[in-house]
Amino acid sequence: NYAQVLDRKNKIVTKHSKGIEFLMRKNKIDVIKGTARLLGGGKIEVKNDQRTQTVEAKNIILATGSEARMLPGLEPDSKLILTNVEILDLPAVPKTLGIIGAGAVGVEFASIFQRFGSKVTLLEMLPRLVPVEDEEISQELAKHFRKVGIRTETGAKAENIRKNANSVSLTVTLANGNREEMEFEKLLIAVGRKPNTEKCGLENTQAQLDRGFVKVDSFQRTAEPGLYAIGDIVAGTPQLAHVATAEGMVAVGHIAGKPVRPIHRNRIPAGTYTDPGIGSVGLTEAQARAQNFRVKVGKFPFAGNSKATILGKHEGFVKVVSDEKFGEILGVHIIGPEAFELIGEAVTAMESEATVESMMNTIHAHPTIYEAIGEAFQNVHGLAINI
Repeated sequence: NYAQVLDRKNKIVTKHSKGIEFLMRKNKIDVIKGTARLLGGGKIEVKNDQRTQTVEAKNIILATGSEARMLPGLEPDSKLILTNVEILDLPAVPKTLGIIGAGAVGVEFASIFQRFGSKVTLLEMLPRLVPVEDEEISQELAKHFRKVGIRTETGAKAENIRKNANSVSLTVTLANGNREEMEFEKLLIAVGRKPNTEKCGLENTQAQLDRGFVKVDSFQRTAEPGLYAIGDIVAGTPQLAHVATAEGMVAVGHIAGKPVRPIHRNRIPAGTYTDPGIGSVGLTEAQARAQNFRVKVGKFPFAGNSKATILGKHEGFVKVVSDEKFGEILGVHIIGPEAFELIGEAVTAMESEATVESMMNTIHAHPTIYEAIGEAFQNVHGLAINI
């Protein structure tokens, strides 16, 4: 019942949005609604329907977020050409759905709408799906997508996108050089997100930009005294909600003169909410080898996990990337049931500077999915017992 799904989704969003409003009131935070622009020197101009006012502050945090990028010459229209915003308000499941871009957003919506019954085609210009993930994760996801009937074309270029009365047509150059005409009821553009920094008055400050992203130091400070930046607009950190939260806590702590620890780039977890799910943290195997580590890898398939059998979800694996010399955990990559939950153990281990040996000797409850984490660490040294 897709209408019921949408209604539930909207109620959840509203509930949590109102929860934030409650927290603002509870903590006696003044909320000024309007369009704001930095004036420099600790001043902000805020315009709304009633008036224009200037707000002054010793410290300012810029957290203007991001919006979906569009291909040149296209605009989302909520009917045929969609972004991640419009697709969540479709009144019905489209019979056919084309998706341009196979990063997290593209593969998530491919997975969602395939399960609702859409015939999905996923087009990606780069050589593999979820290109920021470990290569073996990409291969496993592509294998599953093929199995469930999602057509995936990597190394593909979409051109000549045009709207029809009730569909979208485009010309696709495939990896083998062949050109194919495709037509879909709806087309989702999922080619990344751009920072909202164009109209917020940064030109009135000393803050520096890198392709629209704001440069900050380890405490989230820009080059403008008293101006901090957090979230999707920050250069060099992934555009993830939990990263924005962590950066916000660093910025506020620093402003308040409290001891804070800057975020560690290689200890940021990522979750991709497909089925099977993906969770990852740290270096991929290729990145670790490129940085000249003596890499030692441990893998464990969910096919050998009892709880995965109970759930009927055998696909995927846990992969540990480690440094052979010291047993340092360089990265952990998971694809399988609840991968985005399981990755938490790996993040905690890395943040605590645990080693492969300490994780091997950590007793995991049985039967659980997270047993697979322990077995992957054991298999770094070929000591997993269930494969």
